[in-house]
Amino acid sequence: MLPDTDVLVVGAGPTGLLLAGDLAAAGVSCVVLERRDTESNLTRAFGVHARTLELLDARGVAEELIRTGLRVSRLGPFGIRFSGLPSRFPYLLITPQYETERVLERRALALGARIVRGTELLGLRQDSEAVELTVRDTRGAERTLRARYAVGADGAHSTVRRALGLPFPGQAAVRSVMICDLRLLRPPPDTVTARATGDGFVFVVPFGDGWHRVIVWNRANQLPDTAPVDFAEVREITERILGTDLGMHDPRWISRFHSDERQVPRYRDGRVFLAGDAAHVHSPAGGMGMNTGLQDAANLGWKLAAAIQGWAPPGLLDTYHDERHPVGQRVLRTSGAILRGAKIRPRGLRLIRDTVLQVATRVPAITRRMAGAVSMIDLAYPAPAGAHPLTGRRAPDIPLAEGAPSTLYRALQPGRFLLVMPPGAVGDSTAAGWGDRVDLATAGGPTRSVVLVRPDGYIAWAAEDSGPATRPAEIGTALNEWCGPAATSVPH
Repeated sequence: MLPDTDVLVVGAGPTGLLLAGDLAAAGVSCVVLERRDTESNLTRAFGVHARTLELLDARGVAEELIRTGLRVSRLGPFGIRFSGLPSRFPYLLITPQYETERVLERRALALGARIVRGTELLGLRQDSEAVELTVRDTRGAERTLRARYAVGADGAHSTVRRALGLPFPGQAAVRSVMICDLRLLRPPPDTVTARATGDGFVFVVPFGDGWHRVIVWNRANQLPDTAPVDFAEVREITERILGTDLGMHDPRWISRFHSDERQVPRYRDGRVFLAGDAAHVHSPAGGMGMNTGLQDAANLGWKLAAAIQGWAPPGLLDTYHDERHPVGQRVLRTSGAILRGAKIRPRGLRLIRDTVLQVATRVPAITRRMAGAVSMIDLAYPAPAGAHPLTGRRAPDIPLAEGAPSTLYRALQPGRFLLVMPPGAVGDSTAAGWGDRVDLATAGGPTRSVVLVRPDGYIAWAAEDSGPATRPAEIGTALNEWCGPAATSVPH
C-alpha cells in the first residue's frame, strides 16, 4: 500500500503546526489531524522566549508574532533579566497562545500542509515501512490513514503515546491552580507581578490589549480540576497575598488545572515520534513549556525531511531523542525548582529564599546564567570528543557579508544547512555537490572560523580556517557526515 502522505502529525497546537510548516517547506507532504473541530480561543501558554523567537525569525514569522504582544525585559520577582541576552530578542514576549497558533497555522497552510479538524485518533499500528492511524470524524465515520512517519504532538493526555504503550512517569507538581483572563481597574505597577506566601501565590501579567492573565493558588482549598472556579475566591486570594484585588472584573475565561512533572522514557518508537507535551510536561514556572515543544519540532522537522528525501546520514533520526530528551529533563528541573521555591511555607525559609534571590540578582554572572537557562539561549547539544568548541552550540545571529541575506537567521529561512566562511575566503567548490541541501554564506565580520549550521540554528561542525590546502577535505568530511552523500548531479 502506498502512503497517503509522508508524515501524519496528530495535534494542531503550536508544536504540531511548526513541525507541519517545516515539513511542508522542505517539500514533504504532511497532514495534521486535530480533534477539535473549531479553533479554541482559550490559552494556557502566553510567553515566547528569546531562543524560540530566533527560530521563528529563521522561518520569517517572528516580527508578525512580536506585533501581537508585549515585550518584558525582566521577571523582577524571580531575579531574571533578559535585557543582557546575546540575541536580537533580549526579552520575553507576552502574547496569548492562540496568536502563536494563528501565525504558525497561516505559515503551514501557505506552504502546503493540510489541517484536518474534527478528527479523533482511535488506534495506531506500524510496520517496517509505514504507520497506520485509525481515525473517526465528527459524523462517526472511521477510516485508516497511512504515512511513512507519524508524530504525536497531541498534548499531555496524548492518544499517540497511549497507543504506543509508553509510560509517562512522574508526579504532580502543584494542584488546583486557578487561571483567569480578566480586566483590572488598578493594574499593578510592575509589568509582571508575582508574590508567594505560605498561603499561596499570585501571578499577574498583561497581554498588552487591556486584558490580564491572573494565576492564583490557594493552599487551603485544594479541589479537583473538575470543580467549578469561584471568581470570588480568585479575588480573595489575590487580595490576601497582594493587599489588593486590583479591581478585577469582567472575567472572560476561568479554569482550574493541575501541573504534573512527567517525561516519556523515549521520544521515538519505530516510525512514531513524540513532541511537546506528549513527551514532557512540567510546572508552568518560567514559561518554558510551549517553547520546549516548539524547539522539539524545530529539531525533528529537518531530520524527518532528510530521511524522507533519502539523504539522512545513518542514525540521524535517533539523534532527536538523544538531543531533546536531556533538554526535557533540564526543563523539568529548572521549572520545578522555581515552583518549589515559590511554594515554601515556613516564614524563616521564605526569608532565606528572598535574601538569596536579592544577593544572587546583584551578581551579573548569576543573572546571565539564570536568563540563559530560562530563555534557552545557552542550550547546547553534545559534541564529540575533540570537536571545535563551537560544535553543538547555538549559532549566533551574526551579520553576513553584503549581497547575502543580512543575518545568519535570515539566511536559514530556506530550511537548509548553511556553510559560513570567513571574510576573504574564496567560495569553496567542495560544497557544490551538496548544493541541493546546503547554502553558502560569508561572515560579515572578522572571524577565522568555518561553521556548518544546521537548519535548526545549531552548529553541526566548526573548524579554524587553515587555508586552501586542508579546507576541502575537512569541509567535505563534515558535509558527508551531516548532510549525507553528495548528489550525483549538481543542481544549477
